Amino acid sequence: MNGSAPDNHTLEPPWARANGSALPLSAARPDPLPVNPWDVMLCLSGAVIACENALVVAIIFYTPSLRAPTFVLIGSLATADLLAGVGLILNFAVQHVSPSDTVSLVTVGFLVASFAASVSSLLAITVDRYFSLYHALTYFSEKTLQCAHLMLAGTWGVSVCLGLLPVLGWNCLAEPSSCSIVRPLARKHVTLLAAAFLVVFALMLSLYVQICKVVCRHAHQIALQRHFFSPPHLVATKKGVSTLAIILGTFGASWLPFAIYCLVGEREYPPVYTYATLLPATYNSMINPIIYAYRNAEIQRALAVLFCGCFQAGAGYRSRSPSEV
Repeated sequence: MNGSAPDNHTLEPPWARANGSALPLSAARPDPLPVNPWDVMLCLSGAVIACENALVVAIIFYTPSLRAPTFVLIGSLATADLLAGVGLILNFAVQHVSPSDTVSLVTVGFLVASFAASVSSLLAITVDRYFSLYHALTYFSEKTLQCAHLMLAGTWGVSVCLGLLPVLGWNCLAEPSSCSIVRPLARKHVTLLAAAFLVVFALMLSLYVQICKVVCRHAHQIALQRHFFSPPHLVATKKGVSTLAIILGTFGASWLPFAIYCLVGEREYPPVYTYATLLPATYNSMINPIIYAYRNAEIQRALAVLFCGCFQAGAGYRSRSPSEV
């Protein structure tokens, strides 16, 4: 290459490269675009994620009635997704202002910790829903809240440790041949993250299958007691099963392509493959507040109070169990 030719690589964030080459957007265009369109889409995704989840965090934090274990876990999920959205924005801003390997390590570590906390919080919510059905009589107790706090401590502790690994030395900066599809993460680190996700997904699938069995069994028992399966119970059962299918389907469709590509992809592959699987994964954090928060009647009531003032502050209502959410 001519020594006077411009360095096209400096416009690409280090973590978005495969073998040190930039994303080939067009073979016919001699000059690269000032900003990678994939990076712009990730940044826009981060902005939407941050706005959606910031509202959920604010509502749960400032509404005293939303202190049941399920809302504590939803708040953890919203916080994790909020941090992930902020991380995507910061990564875009920093990498295009002052790109460096040190900054890349910090931003990627922050994103790993945030997304790990998001996925772990989803597992914690699933466990909470499972216990709310199998231990319905004792669910609304101090012990349940303590268990929720313990799950949160474990969730965030593990997530922070995973995020610190690249900063503490488990990266490929000193040995480029060990890089993964997400530079500067090492191949072994990405494999660990992908394997952990598959384990979490398998656990969630197993728990939701058990939840579905309980819901169907309860509906069948009610039908036997009344000697027929009434339309309202049939509709409620179908709605519950479809909700579980939407939850698992959304989670799997968002994260499975990226997790599988982390296992089979090589650093020499074009970066477009990494972008094309990573972008849908970020959409999960965009959909989470809709599934877990905005569909909840009590959060809807808090939203109405916040924006419309339609309900009096003293109006009372009971806290529902996760099995009813």
